[in-house]
Amino acid sequence: MSRATIAVRRLPHAEGLPLPGYATAGAAGFDLLAAVTAPLVIAPGARALVPTGLVMALPEGHELQIRPRSGLALKHGIVLPNSPGTIDEDYRGELQVIVMNAGDAPFTVERGTRIAQGVLAPVTRADWSEVETLPGTARGSGGFGSTGLQAPDGQDGLA
Repeated sequence: MSRATIAVRRLPHAEGLPLPGYATAGAAGFDLLAAVTAPLVIAPGARALVPTGLVMALPEGHELQIRPRSGLALKHGIVLPNSPGTIDEDYRGELQVIVMNAGDAPFTVERGTRIAQGVLAPVTRADWSEVETLPGTARGSGGFGSTGLQAPDGQDGLA
């Protein structure tokens, strides 16, 4: 497993909160905490911008992917509508998370709530090469459900 260092500056409204950390030794994502100064209630169907109180400098050639936490999604319907969100290596503003309540009850974000997770990922930049034809594939141009719901072995593919 490779490691990288993220330089981080804590803003005043994040004082006293721990820096992001991994919940387990094998976790791919680290928890991002809400640095709200008062409880924030998100009504069903509403969105909110939740501050983390962190400003960072990502390592060159990396992005920070912001992803939802599965437990919040399952238990409360809390999702990130632009998931995964991307923080570019040259962004130097506060890391904030767009949160949506897709549940049927109001959800309260308290100070220190683990609101999302971040995954540091390498970035590969593309060079575009315009061509007249592309190599063929078995799938061809079929899209949007063209491969069906059934797995190739006859299983339903939904397990």
